[in-house]
Amino acid sequence: MRHSKVLAKIRQDIPAFGVSLHLNSPDLFELVGLMGFDSIWIDLEHHAASMESAANLMRGARVGGADVVARPGKGEFMRMGRMLEIGASGIMYPRCETAEEAAEVVRWAKFAPLGERGCDASGADVPFLLTPLTQYLEEANRETFLIIQIEDPKSLDHVEAIASVPGVDMLMLGPGDFSILSGIPGQFDHPLVQEAQHRVIEAAKSAGIHWAATCGSAAQAKKFADQGARLLFYGCDLVLVKQGLDRIQAELAEFSSIATPKVTDRTNSKYYQESL
Repeated sequence: MRHSKVLAKIRQDIPAFGVSLHLNSPDLFELVGLMGFDSIWIDLEHHAASMESAANLMRGARVGGADVVARPGKGEFMRMGRMLEIGASGIMYPRCETAEEAAEVVRWAKFAPLGERGCDASGADVPFLLTPLTQYLEEANRETFLIIQIEDPKSLDHVEAIASVPGVDMLMLGPGDFSILSGIPGQFDHPLVQEAQHRVIEAAKSAGIHWAATCGSAAQAKKFADQGARLLFYGCDLVLVKQGLDRIQAELAEFSSIATPKVTDRTNSKYYQESL
């Protein structure tokens, strides 16, 4: 079974870095890995990619050498097994509210004795019948990881208990949804968001596990890495494409007929980059 690039770095106490990809292109997933990024976040909570499409994207990531961190929807416990079977190294579980819910995530994402994940043993993660069963089961538990996201203010009341659930590998604040549910949409510097980030960090440290984060800038990535974050996501293909198109549009503005979109707020790319 393929060993996790992210976990290899974390086990050496070195931060791992990833990007978020929206576009349905295996070539892009391969390119990101070939450029040396440790992981790729594929969001199957919000985006429309099918499992078959996701399998091809993850195949591209494997060729490039990057881990894939896949996010299911809340409560999609059985779907997590299929995400792992098609090649995800990590599961990012959204909007976890209680320790009981976190334990359910572990139950469906880890093989016995850590959980009760169902076994097919013929997918891309094995890979394709090439690893003996007992070796596969052991390596699958060791080389996959679970990130539990805290996105609802009510979840902060349970964050310490969530972090202490056996099998949970990392905590991660979801600043976008957290800010919206707190009534301060997009205000990532607001004391409520900052306090939530602090609570997540302290809960992870107290439980002896790691924490992950999204970053809106290289400076923020460095700050989080210095504070102990060991998986950081910075950058998104859709945001980068939009920024490039904005630049071209501005450069051509004086002599082209390209119309500026009739959008009242052109800062959503900044919001999206920081919230993910």
